[in-house]
Amino acid sequence: MSEVTAATTLAEPAGPLRRPALSPSRASDFKQCPLLYRFRAIDRLPEPRSPAQLRGSLVHAALEQLYGLPAAERVHDTALALVEPAWAQVVAAEPELAETVSPTLFEEARALLSGYYRLEDPTRFDPDSCELRIDVELTDGTLLRGFVDRIDVAPTGELRVVDYKTGKAPPAARTMAEFKAMFQMKFYAVALLRSRNVMPARLRLVYLADGQVLDYSPDADELLRFERTLMAIWRAIQTAGATGDFRPNPSRLCSWCAHQALCPAFGGTPPPYPGWPEQSPAPTEPAA
Repeated sequence: MSEVTAATTLAEPAGPLRRPALSPSRASDFKQCPLLYRFRAIDRLPEPRSPAQLRGSLVHAALEQLYGLPAAERVHDTALALVEPAWAQVVAAEPELAETVSPTLFEEARALLSGYYRLEDPTRFDPDSCELRIDVELTDGTLLRGFVDRIDVAPTGELRVVDYKTGKAPPAARTMAEFKAMFQMKFYAVALLRSRNVMPARLRLVYLADGQVLDYSPDADELLRFERTLMAIWRAIQTAGATGDFRPNPSRLCSWCAHQALCPAFGGTPPPYPGWPEQSPAPTEPAA
């Protein structure tokens, strides 16, 4: 989810305060554009939710509820019947979404859930966990935080990390979507390696829109290098946070940015920098 929306925040917290942390989404934002990271993680500027994001949140909530049932009850018709209760769960977390519901949204979610049964049979296994929140501190003090869609553990102890994608699988050529998806999965692999002291044997991306499953098996050296990358990203974020120097990085991705009116690259002026927050409330991760 999938993939913590605010590693740092200035809003009044609804729950216990927590240290600022690095999440897959916010790490990707900073790599793409430091100013985008600031707008989302520090200023927490509102952004409209796209139909694809709403659909992703709904399908993820339905799958979470599905795996909360006994295995024998996780049949196809039950999954489809969970769409409306899952939407109620989404709206309970984000009440402002109540007005965005449409019959088309429910129809699309049911189609994706129906396709899921062509990829996996949820009546034949029990996951180790679903929508697992992970908080783990690396040796340099970097705090990783995220929510993992599903973790499976084999009888022999091998660990598989599963992430549902409600879009289509990237084409054979390497694309930005593929890099972002694998960045997210390696992030979770490092977090699980450090929290459980177990090397994930497989990272699985389940693309529901076109019925594809992509598996990847990381090695220890690769994850150690990636861990150092995460540490470097967090150091860069902290350096920018201390000075407020979050610079824009114009690219073709700017076309999808909701904050062009405030971006200097488009003639805008960002709001005054509010400073680096010392603590943040427990965040959530948007479904993807």
